[in-house]
Amino acid sequence: MEELGNFTQEDFNIFTIEGLEQRMVGIRNKIQPKFKIIGNNLSKDLSLLIDDNPLPVHIAQHLRRTKNPPQDTWCAIGGDKRGYKKYPHFQLGLYQSHVFIWLAFIDNPQFEKEIAQNFIDNYVAIQNLPSDYVISFDHTKEGVVPINKSDLSNGLKRWRDIKKVEFLVGRQLSATSPLVKDPQAFYNYILETYRLLVPLYKQALQSYPI
Repeated sequence: MEELGNFTQEDFNIFTIEGLEQRMVGIRNKIQPKFKIIGNNLSKDLSLLIDDNPLPVHIAQHLRRTKNPPQDTWCAIGGDKRGYKKYPHFQLGLYQSHVFIWLAFIDNPQFEKEIAQNFIDNYVAIQNLPSDYVISFDHTKEGVVPINKSDLSNGLKRWRDIKKVEFLVGRQLSATSPLVKDPQAFYNYILETYRLLVPLYKQALQSYPI
């Protein structure tokens, strides 16, 4: 395995920097190199879990932004060489306050309605996730709902029926968590989070033509 990466308080503090370009300098210089290291390792390990070739790693560049600095940043593992938003993908990212570790369906992926209906018809795998997993229906907002307190059935139906609704499921880690400071423990936590999401990833792919 390559070098393991982890995040420091200095990385989280980048989100307090004023100005788009100034904050992006911090993201490019400090955070993105760590995404590359962690993402490449995850790609290899996830390929073993999903019985497939290593997944492409995409690092968010925030190129469409012209004024407001990003409140978060991430890398995505999945999709194809051109991009990831058309497909279910694994996502690792940072806000100032925490790390997010998602299986993500954002920005209207292909066969979104079919995937949502598949989950509605059989969401046992989601319900069986540990109680520290959370869900979100909008990747642009920090707010999440614990999976054991969510109205999952209605949430999945809204995702199916309303174009702007998304679906993300995974775990979060506080920026102050000791796990974030320990490269091996941090990586193990991320990979274990994804391991329990692999059945959902495979279930989603059933909606794509062979």
